[in-house]
Amino acid sequence: MSLTIPTNLSKSISTPKLGSQLAAKSRSGTIVCQANSPNQENSSSSTTSQLKAFSAALALSSIILSAPVLPASADISGLTPCKESKQFAKREKQEIKKLESSLKLYAPDSAPALAIKATVEKTKRRFENYGKVGLLCGSDGLPHLIVSGDQRHWGEFITPGILFLYIAGWIGWVGRSYLIAIRGEKKPTQKEIIIDVPLATSLLGRGFIWPVAAYREYLNGELIDPNV
Repeated sequence: MSLTIPTNLSKSISTPKLGSQLAAKSRSGTIVCQANSPNQENSSSSTTSQLKAFSAALALSSIILSAPVLPASADISGLTPCKESKQFAKREKQEIKKLESSLKLYAPDSAPALAIKATVEKTKRRFENYGKVGLLCGSDGLPHLIVSGDQRHWGEFITPGILFLYIAGWIGWVGRSYLIAIRGEKKPTQKEIIIDVPLATSLLGRGFIWPVAAYREYLNGELIDPNV
């Protein structure tokens, strides 16, 4: 028994050394792998930020477009829903009658007659759409836009106004990005006269997230040129 005890001890002692060597190798291996990771992290972080910006713009547009359209009601004094207004229906009949009376002056298949018929159809659709969207009409039979911020009338002014500002901002942001991109050229004025179509096309997609991009540049101090 005195002979076996030392051999067992030697085996147990040698095992941790091998394990420590393997652990040391594995640690050194991980250190080498992490040496190349900062560039990958920068690229992944930039991609993530772009995705976050796009998702934020998409969420904003979905909130604006998904605003509920509630049925119109006579909730404002002196106004009634256009589809229930007698003056509104009278105006529709008068406009259609006026167009049909001028239709008699031309041959049935002539170009002016076809144009007048198309105008009659457009007029009918216009009055029909006014009634469907729930606009309110006054005693004069004309639709009135409610701009007080009432949620039931968002579709009349608030939603179109926000969409107008978004589209106008998108156009302006793309133009600004184009001017910034060409100011390092030898002849930037020439590219203002003759648009660089490939460059301008590549900037169109970035313009859709202009609210997020503008806010980011504002925080970074890059939105306004300090030299101006």
